[in-house]
Amino acid sequence: MSFFSIKKRSISLLGLLLSFTMKGQILDSLLLGQTKPQEEAAAVKYPQLQIKGLFQARYLLGMSKDVDVNGLHHSDGSGTDNNFMLKYMRIQVRAQISKRAEVVALANLADFKNDPKTRVLENAFLKYTFNPKLAITVGQFRPLFGIEETYPIDIIKSLDWSNQYTEFGKLGWTSFQIGLSATGELKLGKMPFQYAVSVVNGNGKNQVNDNDNGKQYSTRLVFGLDKNISLNLGLNGGIGEVYSKNVYAVGADLSSLVHFNPKWSLDMQLEAKQATNHTLYYSIDPEERTSNPDDYLIRGVYFLPNLRYEVNHKNLSAFELSCRYEYLDSSFRLNSNPRQTITPMFGLEFLKNYGARIQLGVQFDRYKHQIANTSQYNNNLFIIQVQSRF
Repeated sequence: MSFFSIKKRSISLLGLLLSFTMKGQILDSLLLGQTKPQEEAAAVKYPQLQIKGLFQARYLLGMSKDVDVNGLHHSDGSGTDNNFMLKYMRIQVRAQISKRAEVVALANLADFKNDPKTRVLENAFLKYTFNPKLAITVGQFRPLFGIEETYPIDIIKSLDWSNQYTEFGKLGWTSFQIGLSATGELKLGKMPFQYAVSVVNGNGKNQVNDNDNGKQYSTRLVFGLDKNISLNLGLNGGIGEVYSKNVYAVGADLSSLVHFNPKWSLDMQLEAKQATNHTLYYSIDPEERTSNPDDYLIRGVYFLPNLRYEVNHKNLSAFELSCRYEYLDSSFRLNSNPRQTITPMFGLEFLKNYGARIQLGVQFDRYKHQIANTSQYNNNLFIIQVQSRF
């Protein structure tokens, strides 16, 4: 056998070995590519815990004679016109117990300063997400019935929740309620669309039992009208039964976020609601009230523009300027006494995402008719508020 023949066979054998090696590497790569996601999925361990918190405190100074910091008029000159106040000391625990299931608990420890019987515990629910189109939530949560239910108190653009949010919470449509909810995101053609359907007891948080056999059913639909300015239209509606009487609630809202440039932006909210004020109805002596709860209707509207400038300095992240206007009439058909509230606020953000913030503002309350020794009395209140998210 010649040298050239041996060399030729050696080259052929080497080529064959290289070929098998390359094929083996390709096969290994394909197999690894198929098993890697499975291995990564198997490597995820549950439950995964996440702990967050919020500290929020404020100083209040009443600037109206004989009116205390809670807006109550005292004809005898008593009452506290200045106060340091701990508003929130929240702790939230979120446990991801599987790929699709999570349990959330939220408690406000600052509520121990009051009677804690129906306070302190705020969120306590289990949420199971089948896919982006459907998620089921059961427990104590905030049923979606307006713009304000879509974000927490720590990123609010004004001093506090709107007056109508507070009143509709007393009626069982907003704030923390016990029940069941289905939420999801869909598309109507190219338009983003979100929905929420809820059924709740309607008598608030931390209740041992429902106070009657009736339930309150509500729905919220949100249509993404313009992606460029984040323009969304929300429609809200609800029906229910309270002590064998039918009640209802309706609402509509618009929200948008306009970025003028990388530093300046304008966030705007407009919301209006109307509902049966069954809380007022059942607080009146049966001999003095009418037979129809819908004779006592609550109606409210608010507009909240918020101008933001991104400073991005090492010690200052941004500043904000907002001014919310509110109109609320708790019974516009009978004994109408509307309340108008204007709340200009200036805020400084020291850490991104409202990690640390100071706000200064004034709340001006005006009533059509002032009633002595009640909270339906004109009032001016100065506020300094500090908060930290962690």
